[in-house]
Amino acid sequence: MERLAALLLGLVACAVHAQVPDPAPALAPSATSQPADDLSFAEVDRRMTVPVEIAGAGTYRFIIDTGAQRSVISRQLARRLGLPAGRRVRLTAMTGSSIVDTAIIPSLSVSTLGGEQIEAPALDGVDLGALGLLGIDTLQRHRLVIDFDAARMSVAASTRRDRAVRAAPGEIVIQARSIFGQLVVTNATINGRRVRVVLDTGTSISLGNRALQRMLMRRGKQAQTEMISVLGDKLTADYAATRELKLGSATISGLPIAFADAAPFRAFALDNKPALFLGMDALKLFRRVEVDFANHELGLLMPRAIAAR
Repeated sequence: MERLAALLLGLVACAVHAQVPDPAPALAPSATSQPADDLSFAEVDRRMTVPVEIAGAGTYRFIIDTGAQRSVISRQLARRLGLPAGRRVRLTAMTGSSIVDTAIIPSLSVSTLGGEQIEAPALDGVDLGALGLLGIDTLQRHRLVIDFDAARMSVAASTRRDRAVRAAPGEIVIQARSIFGQLVVTNATINGRRVRVVLDTGTSISLGNRALQRMLMRRGKQAQTEMISVLGDKLTADYAATRELKLGSATISGLPIAFADAAPFRAFALDNKPALFLGMDALKLFRRVEVDFANHELGLLMPRAIAAR
């Protein structure tokens, strides 16, 4: 996956711009909101990691993965901590499904978030690229704010929005749908054609399905590369740059996208509809990204030069 990301990012420079709409409901917390947990994040292969405590021990760096339904721990860390084995479960990754072992994590916490016992799939740390993944099972009912300018992330309990509160200048708020806990943006187009977009902070590149590839008429001989999933399996992908991706009124120009018949598209019943897992290569073009799982909202703060227009 690292190799694919490097090739894609070197293929063409991306640009982002927007027609900032009339003030919309903001994602900023209201006066009654609970305080957010503010923490710094580091990067591994352009993916975000945050410090995690396990049963009060640690900290250990886990990748924040909004594309993963379940949190995952590396087998190496599970052994080091002496975690008891759980059931064997079926796990769906980009390359397909497999039966994997799990470990019982007594409590998994990011600052004051979490703390409940979870049964986490245990995979090889080399394939994960980290000590673990923090999935949306720990983020439901919360609001995740990623400030790329400050390299800070905050997590707070989500509350009902005060619709009278307005968005900050340069901020775009997009309503999304929830499919099995994943936020899917339906108000999105690529080259003027409708596409469903899943937010995925766990991948460094953006991945489209074959239906999207056919819609964009990306046929014939194309550049290819191999992606490696968290299961250690390989997936062959084509890749090409798109002219224009629109999320609400935000526009990303020249975004490189990989195309593959990845298993999660089938799991979300998106294999026959043009769909895209939007990776960190696209999300990092914004100054701040806010994901409100409970209210099904996505907030994008435009780059300063764009916001000033």
